Amino acid sequence: MIVIGAGMAGVSAANKCASKGWNVAIVDALPYGGTCALRGCDPKKILRRGAEIIDSARLMRGKGVDEGGLSINWADLMKHKHGFTDPVPQNTEDSLTGNGIDTLHGVARFTDKNSIEISGTRYEATHFMIATGARPRPLDFPGHQHLVDSTDFLDLEVLPSRILFVGGGFISFEFAHISARAGSAPTILDRGARPLKGFDPDLVELLITRGTEAGIELQRSTTITGIEKSESGYQVSVERSGQIETLEFDLVVHGAGRTPELAGLGLDAAGVEWDERGVHVAPHLQSTTNPAVYAAGDSANSPGMPLTPVAVFEGKVAASNMLKATTTVPAYAGVPTAVFTIPELARVGMLEQEAKDQGIEVDVRYSDTSGWYSNYRIGETTAAAKILIDRASDRIVGAHLLGPEYGELINFLALAMKLDLTTRQLKSMTAAYPTVGSDLGSML
Repeated sequence: MIVIGAGMAGVSAANKCASKGWNVAIVDALPYGGTCALRGCDPKKILRRGAEIIDSARLMRGKGVDEGGLSINWADLMKHKHGFTDPVPQNTEDSLTGNGIDTLHGVARFTDKNSIEISGTRYEATHFMIATGARPRPLDFPGHQHLVDSTDFLDLEVLPSRILFVGGGFISFEFAHISARAGSAPTILDRGARPLKGFDPDLVELLITRGTEAGIELQRSTTITGIEKSESGYQVSVERSGQIETLEFDLVVHGAGRTPELAGLGLDAAGVEWDERGVHVAPHLQSTTNPAVYAAGDSANSPGMPLTPVAVFEGKVAASNMLKATTTVPAYAGVPTAVFTIPELARVGMLEQEAKDQGIEVDVRYSDTSGWYSNYRIGETTAAAKILIDRASDRIVGAHLLGPEYGELINFLALAMKLDLTTRQLKSMTAAYPTVGSDLGSML
């Protein structure tokens, strides 16, 4: 097997097949490790730690903590991030070679159904795994070349004062919450009326209000018409309600979605059908048009959310199907996701409207948890939970949480959904007290 892409999906598939005695090679044009470890989830949350400290101190103002003089040293915080990310490529490659996998470097391109070319050398394989991840979605307004992407932001040596984040998704919200606590004045621009569309709209509005209090400006239903370089930064022309306005920023960051990184692979030469959503795969992740090819993670047009844990289990399932010539379908139920803003916003299962559209008689259990002990203790004033229960079965069909440490709490609800537990069974758990987890019974 040849794996194209040395991120989490590709590495998990390569290791699984190598452990069963297959001859495996893996190739990437970028440093080994993938987006999550090098340019995404992990470094982002390291930077967020600095923002958490600042925000936590501010919340305790007048409650026993004087945060005067407390600030983020961006250069030192970035050095801390590099302490984690810099060793990842070599450690990843050493682990792969230790498992007997050939590690290759360069741009891979299919030349026919069973071969690829890397830097002029041809390689053949019985099976291929495409796990090349995603890249920022192309933008077409004049001046789009002036934007930096999330990778660039995570390597900034100096954090500018005025930052515009384009798009109302994960990247923009998470980076804006970090930037605001680090002393910048961030603005999020969303062309739609409702940002973070994949999350509960009521909780999103609470988060937006909390972000405004922290110094984040959100401009909804606003479209960029052009960007020009100026002496002091960038002139950004926007249209809102038919009116044109020009705004000035020091940095403009692309947060307007990502698309699979497939265009340079020569998939047509391999007879592999694909589109902007990924390789066309059967439910068991095999290409529908070339049986030698499988895809996982962002590269696959599958029902899975674009999350690292999903990429990992898709990679493992695809590898297992190759090894055993089976058609096992990944289990996508009970997969949680979170936006690591401050506080964090988490979700598992269906949105309220999705449950109603499926004809489920939903018991919506909403709690304003801002005054609960767990949040009073730390001074947080914005927190809420909305848990959706199927009245007929007493089972959770969706859960939505906004609050400190709720990214951990959502895992209990995800496990309950995966194991098909009733709320009665889940409430029977005795939690350590006082912990955030002990709030779960009251939320239910």
